[in-house]
Amino acid sequence: MQRSDFIAVNEPLLDGNEKKYLTECLDTGWISSEGPFVQRFEQAFSTRVGRKWGVAVCNGTAALDAAIEALGIGPGDEVILPAFTIISCIGQIIRCGARPVLVDSDARTWNMDVNQIEAKITPRTKAIMVVHTYGLPVDMDPVLAIAKRHGVAVIEDAAEAHGQTYRGHPCGSFGDISTFSFYPNKLVTTGEGGMIVTNDDGLAATCYSLRNLCFQPQRRFVHERLGWNLRMTNLQAALGVAQLERMDEFATRKRTMGKRYTELLSDVAGLQLPLAQTEYADNIYWVYGLVLADDVDFDAAEAMKKLASLGVGCRPFFCPMNQQPVLLERGLFAGESYPVAERMYRNGFYIPSGLALTEAQMTRVAEAVGSILK
Repeated sequence: MQRSDFIAVNEPLLDGNEKKYLTECLDTGWISSEGPFVQRFEQAFSTRVGRKWGVAVCNGTAALDAAIEALGIGPGDEVILPAFTIISCIGQIIRCGARPVLVDSDARTWNMDVNQIEAKITPRTKAIMVVHTYGLPVDMDPVLAIAKRHGVAVIEDAAEAHGQTYRGHPCGSFGDISTFSFYPNKLVTTGEGGMIVTNDDGLAATCYSLRNLCFQPQRRFVHERLGWNLRMTNLQAALGVAQLERMDEFATRKRTMGKRYTELLSDVAGLQLPLAQTEYADNIYWVYGLVLADDVDFDAAEAMKKLASLGVGCRPFFCPMNQQPVLLERGLFAGESYPVAERMYRNGFYIPSGLALTEAQMTRVAEAVGSILK
C-alpha cells in the first residue's frame, strides 16, 4: 500500500479556468469533437508556436503517426531518429514499411547527437525526426542545414518542449511538420491529447483528413484513403484552452523548480544534474533528471526502489530503441550499440517534477536522494 505522504512523480495544476470551460461544454451539450473549443484550441496553440495550422488529435502518438503518414513515408524509405526516445516515435515508421536509423545521444544535453546525423544520410533517407528531450531543445541549426542540403523533411517532436525556445524561437516552429503531446505530465495538458502544427497547407489538409477517417466533404462515407479516428473531444480542448492561458506562468514555475532542485542537489556526490543552459537555450526542466556516476554501486532501477521506500516517486529514463525487445524480435538493430543512450537508461531516472510540487516536497525529495547516495 502506498504511504499517505508519498510524493508522486507528477501532479498537474488544474486550478485556472478548467472547471469553468468544462462546465460550459456540459451546459451546451458540446462534448464531442464537433465542439467549438477544438478549433479555438487549435488556433490559439498554433499561433503560440508560430505556425499557420494546428490539428488537434487524441494523443501525441497519434500526432506522430499522422505526421509520418502525411509525409508519404513508406516502404524503402529511411527515417533518422534518436536511439534515446519513447517508442511512440518509431511505431508508424515500422508499420508503414520504412527503416528506422538510429543516432546516439549527447551525454551533456541528453538530446540526439546532431554531429552523427550526416553520416547516417543515404539516398533512401526521407526524413530526420528530432525529439526535444527532458528540458533542452535539440541543436536545430545543424539539423535544418543537413535536411536542406539533402532535400529531406524534418519531423519535430516537441512533446516535452511546451514553452521552450531555440535561439528565441518556439520549439515546434522548426519542422516541416511538428508534434506535441498533452499528457498530464506536460506543461499544457488535456488529460490525453496531441497537436500537429505546420505551415504547409497540403500537410495540414492531409492531417485534418487522416484524423477523421478520411471522410470526403461531398461523399462522406466513400473513402479513397485509409485514415484513423484521431479526433480530440471538445472536453479535452476546453482543458487545453484553460491550460494554454497559463503556459508562460507554468514555464517560469518549471525553471524555478529546476533551479531549486539544482541548489538542493549540487553537493550530492555521484550525480550528473541536468545541464542548466546551452548557447541556444536555457533548460525548462520539463522533468528533473539525474544520472548516476559509474562508480555508484547501484543502478537507476535500484535507486528508484530505494527512493520509493522513502516515499518518493520516480520514473526511469527511456530504454534505447536498440534494446527494446519488441524491436529486436523484428530483427532491427542487431549488433548495434549506442553507448551514451545505453548508459543513460542504465543510470538515469527522474524525480518528482509536476507543477503542483511544493517547496517542502522538493526539499524532502532532495534529502531522500542525498540519503541513498551517502
